[in-house]
Amino acid sequence: MQRIEERLKDAIIRAAKELWQATIEGSAIQIQKTRREFDGDLTVVVFPLVRIAKCSPEETAALLGAYMEKNLDEISGYNVIKGFLNLGISASYWLQHISAVSGDAQYGIVQPGPDAPVVMVEYSSPNTNKPLHLGHIRNNLLGNSVSRIFEAAGKNVVKVNLVNDRGIHICKSMIAWQLFGNGETPASSGKKGDKLVGDYYVRFDQEYKKQVEALMAAGKDKKEAEESAPIMLGAREMLLKWEADDPEVRKLWETMNGWVYEGFDKTYARMGVSFDKIYYESETYKLGRQLVLKGVDDKVLEKDADGSVWADLTDRKLDRKLLLRSDGTSVYMTQDVGTAHQRFSEYPIEEHIYVVGNEQNYHFQVLSMVIEKLGFDWHDKLYHLSYGMVELPEGKMKSREGKVVDADDLMDEMVATAKQMSDELGKLGDYSEEEKNNIYRQIGLGALKYFILKVDPKKNMLFDPKESIDFNGNTGPFIQYTYARILSVLRSAGAYDQVIPAVSLNEKETDVIRLVHAFPEIVKTAAEEHNPSVIANFMYDLAKAFNQFYHDHSILNVEDADTRLFRIHLSAIVSSVIERGMGLLGIEVPERM
Repeated sequence: MQRIEERLKDAIIRAAKELWQATIEGSAIQIQKTRREFDGDLTVVVFPLVRIAKCSPEETAALLGAYMEKNLDEISGYNVIKGFLNLGISASYWLQHISAVSGDAQYGIVQPGPDAPVVMVEYSSPNTNKPLHLGHIRNNLLGNSVSRIFEAAGKNVVKVNLVNDRGIHICKSMIAWQLFGNGETPASSGKKGDKLVGDYYVRFDQEYKKQVEALMAAGKDKKEAEESAPIMLGAREMLLKWEADDPEVRKLWETMNGWVYEGFDKTYARMGVSFDKIYYESETYKLGRQLVLKGVDDKVLEKDADGSVWADLTDRKLDRKLLLRSDGTSVYMTQDVGTAHQRFSEYPIEEHIYVVGNEQNYHFQVLSMVIEKLGFDWHDKLYHLSYGMVELPEGKMKSREGKVVDADDLMDEMVATAKQMSDELGKLGDYSEEEKNNIYRQIGLGALKYFILKVDPKKNMLFDPKESIDFNGNTGPFIQYTYARILSVLRSAGAYDQVIPAVSLNEKETDVIRLVHAFPEIVKTAAEEHNPSVIANFMYDLAKAFNQFYHDHSILNVEDADTRLFRIHLSAIVSSVIERGMGLLGIEVPERM
């Protein structure tokens, strides 16, 4: 069934020829949802037609509206507000649409074919010196949801993770474990490996501060004390040994990173996050060096007298960017150049999305420019999904001091709160403990994911666990509860005829159908804008509209059999859209709550 928007575009193209003997391209026609304060369902922006109509916007809209009403059965009426033509869509179209989507398990989803464009999404990018925390949760949930949305929009998606597994910060945990660990392991301590290693990262900072204070008390200035603290000197020596492939240091590094990976895997699985390929900084940090040196040979990059290599971006109103230090070692920018080159060599990438916080905006701006200087035409295929920081009511997080909201602890808290609230509702009495625990998990993690994803990624956000798990308002549990309520109705309905009858629609039913109709465009928009909040807030609108319909009109206890059957079908369709839409956010919907 052709969507009404396409029918309207075709009709406007015909109207231009018949009314004004002119040709207009479909891409020039703007159709949008009618604003709530005006009557109508869809609005045509008339201003692009004024030039060919050679009359005022109001006259152009009136002529077009009369033409549409006369020639399209789907139009029930129209009104003109300045340069906007508001069109009412007939009940017959809404009924035809509901019949067309009933039972369509792929409604709103475009299945990617074998030749579909490839979109690569890099997210997570953790350091192997600490467990994942609240900031990582937003990163992972955004990356996972954006990947699902692009798949639903018909793209072949490759999900990748770049693990930061080398550098001085890793050596800090290693030297602290050597000094204070006494052979402690995840098995001997009963701790997850990432938490154990994170504890030693915190221990390093504690000991470092003590040593700096002692040195300052002995007469050294702060900078000198920070440079000469024994534990810091030990970490730097360990880094040099690592880079020289010292077997003992490498063995310890592999062991401790192995502990962290086991911990990460458990956290990722619990979050519902996965990757198609994992890259490691220890394997990629030298990749860009050869490309940068070639850039020097090609005279697109500059080599200073001390041997350091720079990209001069002053013509772009930026500064000079260091790419190789004077000792020949690479910086993060050089690593990212090499990694990007490797990925574009491995995959036919249409778009490469980096899910990284907004403190790295400058980095990714420069990355694209450096790649362009090196002569690669895929420089404009890089997209930085820049997201704001997550803050807590009590302030910012500091991982080196241990002042973070651990991802596992937060998920535990969310599930525990879901259990408490579900037990108070008392609707799971006949479920087994295993079934109850699964529902608590679905509600708790659904609340967390929805609260994070309903906020536009560009914005900073304040995460409030208590607010997120409220069963009322714009929350995950409210939408989950709506889904569970619909399934309860459908269970009570029993078997029913699969043919949808023609009925007269009331206002609340029409409101629900309009939203169901909008779902495919919502998915498309979310992909175009790289923005899961578009889907999250649409899910809330749909759940809220259904609940208003449910409150005002009985579904099962109506005398007219056709009305009862239609409302059952409408409820079933809404449940499938909720399940599908929440799935794009990585959120499960329980059948009972």
